[in-house]
Amino acid sequence: MAAVLLPLAAGFEEVEAVGLIDVMRRGGIEVRVVYLEDETHGALVTGANGITLQADMSIKNVITDDFDMMVLPGGWDGTYALAENKRVIELVQEFKEKKVIGAMCAAPFVLKKAGVLGNDYTCYPGAKDEINHPGYRDDAKVVIDGNVMTSQGPGTSVCFGLAIVERLVGKESMQAVKDGMLLDYC
Repeated sequence: MAAVLLPLAAGFEEVEAVGLIDVMRRGGIEVRVVYLEDETHGALVTGANGITLQADMSIKNVITDDFDMMVLPGGWDGTYALAENKRVIELVQEFKEKKVIGAMCAAPFVLKKAGVLGNDYTCYPGAKDEINHPGYRDDAKVVIDGNVMTSQGPGTSVCFGLAIVERLVGKESMQAVKDGMLLDYC
């Protein structure tokens, strides 16, 4: 079974995190939600709009070999916290080398800081100036550049989840999830 690591930091974008987790789990992917070791409430992480999610484990307990991909939801406060976390940056760099890395909304900022943002990417339109990286595309909900996958924002989270399911599990599984969720727009 494919496995995805999804770190959360206070201020994450809830629709993105929950949309990704839900679609990937429907597609047969094991999703492990992790919190940053310096978060004050431990496994309970509160998003940008006051919704609290419970993470499965601390990022300090992550073993890279247990996962096929790492995916970062956006939300500026959460993105800044991820970008400043040494362990997150180390993991992003490890995943880019051997596995798949994904980021959406503002989170491609973390990929840029880690030096792994590819030639082609997308993000939330309001984040592109701060990310300040050539290759920005606004013509696709999801952009795949080798082992780096990016998406635009809350409204594209389920489409991004489907692209991840297709990449890790296959087109047939992706289509089954898409049909079951009535996602004709992805």
